[in-house]
Amino acid sequence: MAGSEAAVPSTGGGEVSLKDQGNEYFKAGNFLKAAAIYTQAIKQDPKNATLYSNRAAAFLNLVKLTKALADAEMTISLRPDWEKGYFRKACILEAMERYDQALDAFQVALHYNPHSTEVSKKIKKLSQLARDKKRAEEVESMRSNVNVAKHLSTVTSEMAEKYGGEESSRVLFSFLVETMENAVKTWHETSKVDPRVYFLLDNEKTDTEKYAPVVNIDKAFESPHTHSNCFSFLRQYVEDSFARAACLITPKSLISYPQVWKGQGFRKWKHGQNDGFFVQFESPYVRKLWFIPCNSEKGMALCRS
Repeated sequence: MAGSEAAVPSTGGGEVSLKDQGNEYFKAGNFLKAAAIYTQAIKQDPKNATLYSNRAAAFLNLVKLTKALADAEMTISLRPDWEKGYFRKACILEAMERYDQALDAFQVALHYNPHSTEVSKKIKKLSQLARDKKRAEEVESMRSNVNVAKHLSTVTSEMAEKYGGEESSRVLFSFLVETMENAVKTWHETSKVDPRVYFLLDNEKTDTEKYAPVVNIDKAFESPHTHSNCFSFLRQYVEDSFARAACLITPKSLISYPQVWKGQGFRKWKHGQNDGFFVQFESPYVRKLWFIPCNSEKGMALCRS
């Protein structure tokens, strides 16, 4: 017995056309053989739009999308008022994730066949896919283009006013922005940040053999006792190291005390149940505290303003 392919059934005893042979292979899921048969048929009848449409469907199932799109375009050029050509084109563009163009093609298909429920369902589905893709691109853009400084204009002004010297305020502001942006980027990559305090050490006065620019504070918020002890230690660390400023980063999930989001009345927490992290900036003349809410959108971690 030669080969393993099933024989193509005959239609009523007569010779089976190449088109019908291709259709049978297509129905059987043998898209490669179907495409080859349709190609033979096209050589015999190169102006037959149905053959190009059928081969486009075979190429689509083979994920040969460029070839499929070319056949869909040929189908349309041969029969510009036939809904099927636009439908084929739209399905291929959908597979390419070119949703806006696919929607346009589906709309043309609907114009030529306004009663097609299949096309209407495709348009509804694709409209949602297009919205989802656009939002995913926006989320990815926000994740990739972290710019904390643009949200801190009032802090810039306050630092300039308090410290007078342009260089001094610039150094403090750069330290704050860099620390916050690194925390945001870390959250975007891992959905967490480590509880730490970062210090802006004095290049001339600090004994860098003894004092590091980062201190871990993972136990700081377990109880009022550890909270008090930790901050007493940090204040002394700042003084002894001659640090010019400090910036605390800690995730909300780590804090057992004080859980400020449980405050009521005029102190009521504004950020709902969002996860996120706190940033506390300390310098001799400027003290600031922020909460950066974070959630997951389109399967990606995202820090909010």
